[in-house]
Amino acid sequence: MNTHGIWAIYRFEMARALRTLWQSLVTPVLTTSLYFIVFGGAIGSRMQNVGGVDYGSFIVPGLIMLSLLTQSISNASIGIYFPKFTGTIYELLSAPVSAMEMVIGYVGAATTKSVILGLIILVTASFFVPLRIEHPFAMLAFLILTAVAFSLFGFIIGVWANGFEQLNFVPALLITPLTFLGGAFYSIDMLPQPWRTFSLFNPVVYLVSGFRWSFFGQGDVAVGVSLAVTAGFLAVCLLVIAWIFKTGWRMKN
Repeated sequence: MNTHGIWAIYRFEMARALRTLWQSLVTPVLTTSLYFIVFGGAIGSRMQNVGGVDYGSFIVPGLIMLSLLTQSISNASIGIYFPKFTGTIYELLSAPVSAMEMVIGYVGAATTKSVILGLIILVTASFFVPLRIEHPFAMLAFLILTAVAFSLFGFIIGVWANGFEQLNFVPALLITPLTFLGGAFYSIDMLPQPWRTFSLFNPVVYLVSGFRWSFFGQGDVAVGVSLAVTAGFLAVCLLVIAWIFKTGWRMKN
């Protein structure tokens, strides 16, 4: 394995994040603070607790997951799209770096940035509401697994996109709405039928539920099901990426 090639891609992507530090870290933290002011203050004053958990604390896993999903996709998709946009993708494809090594470099950097951001948001949240993490290792496992899965998804979007409009299409019109409808700010048990049943077809429900379980020991669905859905999504993304490199689909467009 060409570890030097992987490290070069990884280091370049991490350096790009440092050059855009305000956009990469500060903006999401400010956005999270506003969520706490609006949801925790306005709604939390009327909804004291959900399932025995203070509402302000209850929305923390959902807020972290919202930022984690969008940032994982954004970091990975921009990372692979820009070489296509500038034409340097040909240098990358002609370099002695395999498809797997390329994915490890780009996805590894996107995952690292997203996990760091998630932990920063967690620390930020602790200044607003009291927090407890009943299963810290499970929390880290869900955090990393979700970041890897959606960074792979972002890599696929970056390969697929032919313009900045397409690059932003999936995060803006699919991921964010699914997260808001996936129990980030409420429990799906609060929904009447048939809306609760419909919510179970939203994959984000399982991500948020499993992550919330690691905090409070309770979730909308069984933690094993949440883990299986997350791992299944990751496996599907790996299969799609393998097909992309085998066929060369849109890698040079």
